[in-house]
Amino acid sequence: MRKSSWWRFIVAVLVLTGAVLLTLGSTPKLGLDLSGGTQITLEASSTDTVEANAENTDRAVEVLRERVDALGVTEPTLVRSGENRILIELPGVEDPREAADVIGRTARLTFHPVLGTDPSIVGNTGEEPEEGSQQPDTDQQGRFVTTDEDGSPLVLGPAQLEGDDVSSATAGIQEQGVQWVVDVEFASKGQDAWASLTGDAACFQQGDPQRRVAIVLDSEVISSPQVQDSTCDVGQLGGRTQISGSFTEASAQNLALLIEGGALPLPVEIISQQVVGPTLGDEAIDASFQAGLIGLLLTGLFITFAYRLSGFLAVVALGCYALISYAILIALGATLTLPGLAGFVLAIGMAIDANVLVFERAKEESSEQKAPPAKAIATGFSKAWSAILDSNVTTLLAGGLLFFLATGPVRGFGVTLTIGVVASMFSAMVISRVLVEFAASRKAVRRRPALTGFAKTGKVHDVLLERNPDIMGRSKIWLVTSAAVVVAALAGIGINGLNLGVEFTGGRVLDFTTSQAADAGDVETVRADLDDAGFDDAVVQTSGDGDLVVKVGDVDNDQAQVIRDTVTAAVPGSDLESDSLIGPSLGDELRNKALIALGIALAAQMVYLALRFRWVFGASAAIAMLHDVSIVIGVFAWLGRPVDGVFLAAVLTVIGLSVNDTVVVFDRVREKWRGTREGGATFAESCNEAVLATVPRTINTGLGTMFILGALFVLGGDSLTDFALALLIGLLVGTYSSVFTATPLAVLMHRVWPVEPREPRSKRVERAPDDSGAVI
Repeated sequence: MRKSSWWRFIVAVLVLTGAVLLTLGSTPKLGLDLSGGTQITLEASSTDTVEANAENTDRAVEVLRERVDALGVTEPTLVRSGENRILIELPGVEDPREAADVIGRTARLTFHPVLGTDPSIVGNTGEEPEEGSQQPDTDQQGRFVTTDEDGSPLVLGPAQLEGDDVSSATAGIQEQGVQWVVDVEFASKGQDAWASLTGDAACFQQGDPQRRVAIVLDSEVISSPQVQDSTCDVGQLGGRTQISGSFTEASAQNLALLIEGGALPLPVEIISQQVVGPTLGDEAIDASFQAGLIGLLLTGLFITFAYRLSGFLAVVALGCYALISYAILIALGATLTLPGLAGFVLAIGMAIDANVLVFERAKEESSEQKAPPAKAIATGFSKAWSAILDSNVTTLLAGGLLFFLATGPVRGFGVTLTIGVVASMFSAMVISRVLVEFAASRKAVRRRPALTGFAKTGKVHDVLLERNPDIMGRSKIWLVTSAAVVVAALAGIGINGLNLGVEFTGGRVLDFTTSQAADAGDVETVRADLDDAGFDDAVVQTSGDGDLVVKVGDVDNDQAQVIRDTVTAAVPGSDLESDSLIGPSLGDELRNKALIALGIALAAQMVYLALRFRWVFGASAAIAMLHDVSIVIGVFAWLGRPVDGVFLAAVLTVIGLSVNDTVVVFDRVREKWRGTREGGATFAESCNEAVLATVPRTINTGLGTMFILGALFVLGGDSLTDFALALLIGLLVGTYSSVFTATPLAVLMHRVWPVEPREPRSKRVERAPDDSGAVI
């Protein structure tokens, strides 16, 4: 082993040792889409007295934490998101109704005197109540009309006590043992007010409505009992009272929980909710594991066949990549989500690309310069470094944008994609290099250079070199063809429209598994039964696996339960697999964020390429990326496939794949173009040579990545099929566009706006002028 390789060997050993130690006995935190449970997003609103800022939202989080802890949920997650949103994850909770009712309520508890039962005694307020407001419509004296727990009219006076005056509340059974009640104990500041309130009520005769005291929760009377004390003006109930009513054990405990937890400082609204059954998560993990294993096996066999011993060692390095990625995930405490699994699998393709780039450059060095294996591989790593760096940085840009602009599982994809890219670069440039250089320096390999896999160039390379087709000479033809394909793809949007997912439209989607594949008859039966149940706007469809999907508007949890009961009754053997709710305002926001993320991604990639190459390259790459994205979106429109958050992750990844291919070609263009200073080929000829030289790498990398995506597409089920399909389309289109769109564009733009090539840094130093202005 060369002396310069020892530091890589030491670093590789240290990193792998650390990765093994981190993974021993450790398990990653699974997102709810893998572990099952309920995720609720709340949005706080400002009132006349309290602003929905970060400080007050944090106070609301602490109140909610007490409520969630009282529910007994194992390892819940409650965090503030932005200024006024709260993300709550409840692992294992599959029925969100009870949790949402407890968590989402403002829980403003008030105690009022009852003034009578005749609504006419309340004067006209002169104002219309706000739509959706929980505040009562009071007159100038603070009186308002409501109904008691039995639905009878009731006139109440202003509140005399509030929830802050309560110190504790517990659910229990009355001494008679027949009815659940809630025992409330007042804090010191509320005891006198309670005594005064009950003392005033005791001055009226038994049976008089004014002898009652109303206990109101969120403007709803939950109990209005008669005061049993007989002493007028002097309350004898002390600092305790008992709330009775038609309580079940669960409702009594929930009421005690709300009172005990305290009132939220801000009103909150559920803007999104997702319920995932554990079976779906288990299936997704199994599918991703199988897809990764089969994809890695097929890719390993292909790379080993193409590059022999070097390919086999690269596959060993890929195994190390998986270990390092897993260790980083655990070390960062990141949450592994369903798209995150796909991100890890996809990063395998990035690691393959780096190795293929190196091996192809080593082949050229060995064939053209007759270099021995050790020198050829060293030169291959050196010459491929700039392309590997640029292509991985552009992918990191996409991953970073997902992290900062996306939420939930899509953000998790950005995290794992970023981790995967970093780990893949390390495995390819350090571990793979140590292994391959060590093997190339063995006597047995030096005697048999064919074992290395890069002793001679491949047939594809030789045929292209011999025939030397003038691809760039037909630039206009390729560009017209690309434009026609884009128009045909986008026509699908105009004809079919986009099947926007619930994330972008708002509403509710319920997925049901079925014991047998649902057919058209099942769909019609469910649709008719839902129409009879009052859901005439429900859309009923079948998924790719024959399961049932019901899409409705913004319905609450009780209505969702009706839908669930209706479907399971209409189709025996069906069961709810997942339930997603997105409020309309959040849907608009997510759609806008998606467009912003797409625009920023294109701009960021273009700026980076303009800085690393020339602006002509950056503009050409950006147009090619837009070309690729347009085709992927258009194909999904023609197929009627859903365009949702996971699709957004796929589109941003397509941008990374597209620019990855383009960067490899442009890096070779830059290398060959610099020769034009000495009277070499023209820019168009340099581009043509670069395209032909990179075809073997493009084919091998594309096939390696296609094996993985194909395994995801076949084995991933509904959860990953659309993701893999988008990437497969993007991979094919991106490979095409790097040769037949981006490069011809650069050629045409260079004819109109010619620019000079940048020299390597070393040559720029050599040509630097001295003090007299002469060039050295």
